[in-house]
Amino acid sequence: MEFTRPHEECGVFGVYNHPEASNLTYLGLYALQHRGQESCGIVSSDGTTLHAHKRMGLVADVFGNQEIFKKLPGRSAIGHVRYSTAGASVEKNVQPIMVDYSRGSIAVAHNGNLVNAQLLKAELEAYGSIFQTTMDTEIIIHLLAISHTNSLVDRIVDALNRIKGAYCLLFLTESRMIAVRDPNGFRPLCLGKLGDAWVVASESCALDLIEAEFVREIEPGEMIICTKDGGLKSLFPFKKVEPTPCIFEFVYFARPDSYIFGKNVYLARKELGRQLAREHGVDADIVIPVPDSGVPAAMGYAEEAGISFEMGLIRNHYVGRTFIEPAQAIRHFGVKIKLNPVREILKGKRVVVIDDSIVRGTTSRKIVKMVRNAGAKEVHMRISSPPTSYPCYYGIDTPNRKELISSSHTIDEICRYITADSLGYLSEEGLVNSVGMENTGFCKACFAGTYPVAFPRPDLKPQMGLFGEEYNEHE
Repeated sequence: MEFTRPHEECGVFGVYNHPEASNLTYLGLYALQHRGQESCGIVSSDGTTLHAHKRMGLVADVFGNQEIFKKLPGRSAIGHVRYSTAGASVEKNVQPIMVDYSRGSIAVAHNGNLVNAQLLKAELEAYGSIFQTTMDTEIIIHLLAISHTNSLVDRIVDALNRIKGAYCLLFLTESRMIAVRDPNGFRPLCLGKLGDAWVVASESCALDLIEAEFVREIEPGEMIICTKDGGLKSLFPFKKVEPTPCIFEFVYFARPDSYIFGKNVYLARKELGRQLAREHGVDADIVIPVPDSGVPAAMGYAEEAGISFEMGLIRNHYVGRTFIEPAQAIRHFGVKIKLNPVREILKGKRVVVIDDSIVRGTTSRKIVKMVRNAGAKEVHMRISSPPTSYPCYYGIDTPNRKELISSSHTIDEICRYITADSLGYLSEEGLVNSVGMENTGFCKACFAGTYPVAFPRPDLKPQMGLFGEEYNEHE
């Protein structure tokens, strides 16, 4: 994957009715760190009061001191890891959001993005609402607070009936935890059990870490209510629509060991590689992945093509997000610090390089040149997804359309730009067939430009869910 890649903006995790709730939530967030690396937080409940600890930074850094967990008591907790799409990357935007209102205290953690956030924010401000953050998530809190219904569940339903877009939500009060997945089911959310405790997580890999039993996926449009007696209530309070889970979760975002949308991610990615070999086979000596995301697809490609799989590029896993590049000291330093070619493997070989996508093309160009400079005789780039030509408005941080190379260039033009001997993308049909889920209408907006949830106004598309000048499409 290109280092100018899109980013999943967050992951959520919650535990209800366990004496080590905050510690387990910490471990769950650790397993979900790939879904967001800018900030993280945990809110716990001791039955009468909510307690919070939130900071900018990675999970291990923010919760590195064991003393912190003494300040997060109770048998229930929710947590969040974030990469900002809606709202700036600043301390005030760290989730979960926790507020006091007329009915008590409530915290919320949100994975997704609302497409009508700006209109709702303007309406709420006109009636006197004051916003403390620049996140679309805070809109949900305001809508819940002004609802005229009585019970908390009714207030949440009332609020969510007004929003449009993608959301997996965890709510925590003094006595309850509630999980909700939007009717389209854009993002994954699963339910687990650990003894008498209920666990909710963005991906099943987080359940594995704490040795919780995977019960099932939370359905699109489903609300799960954890009750005081240890039971569970399931409601479907929203208008039913045809689910459109994000197919790019299989291509890149989800961890390979996770089970999402009814399928193991690793096996799906291997099949993407096999189908890619069927569609774009080429005479070559070795197949190498762009690590780490390209590894399963490269293995599948090599198996199908009968070509040797090699780790021709080695990734440095210890490069932080804040690495400072020496100005002009070494050209393309940013890629070189992350990837290094193995010359003994590449020299004199016809090489197939497997990656999961091309965004702007700049990193792919550097990788091709790196492989060629290491002695490769030919370099053939293969991509295990269709061309990414449109931005995502449902919770993925992608560049705007003019920065996506495939939106304005043909495949031949992209091939020449990245200096490869050939370039092949997996077809949209091949992608869907490889995932192998019958009767599922995936969201493929980033490939096809067809958006499952209608926009309230076409002129708001470039600023979905974002508040004025705080909006930052990550360069």
